[in-house]
Amino acid sequence: MSGQLERARVEVTHGRHLRVRTLQGEQLTARPAQRSVRAVCGDWVQIARDRQHAQLYVVSVEPRRSALLRSNARGAGEPIAANLSLLLVVLAPVPQPELFVVDRYLSAARSAGIDALLVLNKCELSNEPLRQALSQYRAAGYECREVSARQGYGIEPLRAALSGQTAMLVGQSGMGKSSLLRSLVPEADVTIGELARDQTGRHTTTATRLYRLAGDSELLDSPGVRDFAPAVEQLRVDTLGFIELEALAAACRFKDCLHLHEPDCAVRAAVGERMTARRYESYRRLRRLYQKLSGVRS
Repeated sequence: MSGQLERARVEVTHGRHLRVRTLQGEQLTARPAQRSVRAVCGDWVQIARDRQHAQLYVVSVEPRRSALLRSNARGAGEPIAANLSLLLVVLAPVPQPELFVVDRYLSAARSAGIDALLVLNKCELSNEPLRQALSQYRAAGYECREVSARQGYGIEPLRAALSGQTAMLVGQSGMGKSSLLRSLVPEADVTIGELARDQTGRHTTTATRLYRLAGDSELLDSPGVRDFAPAVEQLRVDTLGFIELEALAAACRFKDCLHLHEPDCAVRAAVGERMTARRYESYRRLRRLYQKLSGVRS
């Protein structure tokens, strides 16, 4: 391999193969130089060229500013994407969203130091229960936007909100993330081969991929999920990333209060007022999962 290293950005991964973009704008296929080199979409990496065999290798991964992690089947943290500044959690009226999954994405983002924005797609189909849920998220302190990729409503204000951001679209399958992507990045249509078709014939993303927007903005699209479990080692032990708890927990009697059954718990006392019963139940479920995966017992 050439002794000279180059800096590149990982734009998509396919198993052990990666597509990277060099600082000169070249899009190249590379592979890790060693098994210990594990890069994900959004990583900055050092690459080396093996000119004799016409191969490109990723030699190392640069330190990440941030990373979104999930728990794998063994309970270990597994990075999904790196160097994010904003997580766009997409939900829609159809199919009916699972708000507990939305909460887990918000929790993971908060714990990782990544800003989060709730995006209601297909807003023309919105119903009262969902609008009420969005109102509750806003009251808790989350920013929410309503858009329609089909009708073009709210797309330009959302695009403006992405200025200077490295943002990632996440959410359950069927929320319309791919349609939203193509509204924000029209040239994404030329990469339709990156998408597969589900049983209904709709296109669905099969790999996380980085796209460049105007200026210094970037957008990552990720496959839809049925469920999502944040990596326990990344969660904030005291609040699990629930922003309501950050304000309430300080008034609890015990500093190590888990807000489950401890006496004089300010969080439980606030349920139904400063924290909705559904969000509290979501916290309880994630706390039980945290205890299970980390081996901690209350």
